[in-house]
Amino acid sequence: MIIIKSPEEIAIMQQCGKILAAILGKLRMEIRPGIKTHQLDAIMAEESDKRGVKPSFKNYQGFPANLCVSVNDEIVHGIPDERLLKDGDIVSLDAGVIYDGFHTDSAITVGVGEISQQAKELIEVTKNSLKVGIAQANCGAYVRDISVAIQNYVESRGFSVVREYTGHGIGRNLHEEPQIPNFAFKKGSLLRKGMTLAIEPMVNAGDWHTRLAPNQWTVLTIDGSLSAHFEHTVAITNGEAEVLT
Repeated sequence: MIIIKSPEEIAIMQQCGKILAAILGKLRMEIRPGIKTHQLDAIMAEESDKRGVKPSFKNYQGFPANLCVSVNDEIVHGIPDERLLKDGDIVSLDAGVIYDGFHTDSAITVGVGEISQQAKELIEVTKNSLKVGIAQANCGAYVRDISVAIQNYVESRGFSVVREYTGHGIGRNLHEEPQIPNFAFKKGSLLRKGMTLAIEPMVNAGDWHTRLAPNQWTVLTIDGSLSAHFEHTVAITNGEAEVLT
C-alpha cells in the first residue's frame, strides 16, 4: 500500500533526516586506517542517544547492529566486528534512525586513506547516480523514471547496478511500498505529492550479481569486485523532490 504523508508528518521526517545526516557526518570524520568497524557501530549508538533518536536497524528482522558497515566487495548489510579498516579500503555506511515514530534512511561510501583510481571513480559514479535518480523523482513521474536514469548513467560509465536489492518507500515503517529498483523494470507506481522514498543505488565495479555471506546478512559481489552505495530519503513535492537526509 502506498502511503501519502501529511505536511505534519513530512515535517517530522525533515527533522529526522537532519539528525541522521549529522550522525553520518560524524561517522564520516571517524573513518581512518586502524579503526575497527565495531567502533563505528558504537559511535552510531552514542550519537543516536545523544540526539534523541533510535537506530532503525538494531534488531530489525534480527540484524545485530546499529549500523551497516560494508567494506570493499561487501555491497550492503555488513555487520560491524573486529575488522580493522586499512589504507586503500572503501567502506559503505548505511544507517537509519527513528524520530517521533518516523524513519529516515541514508548511506554513504568513503575511501580510507589513499584509494585506487578505480575506487575513486566508482564512488563518484555511485554518488552522481543517486543525484540523477533523485532528479527524476517528480510528482507525476513513475518509479521506472528513477530506475532507468540510474541504470543508464551507471552503465554509461562502465559500472553495473545491483539488481537483487532495491530502494523503498519509508515512513512509519523502515520499509514501505513502493520498491525503487535501480534498473529498468516495470513502470511502477505513479509518484504523488507526499510520498517519501529511500532511493539507494548500489553499484559494482564488476558483475552485478551478488552472493550472501555465511552470516546470512552481508551481501557481496559475486566476483570480488568493489562496490559502493549511496542513499537519501526524499519527499515528493509539487516541484523537485526534497532531500530529507
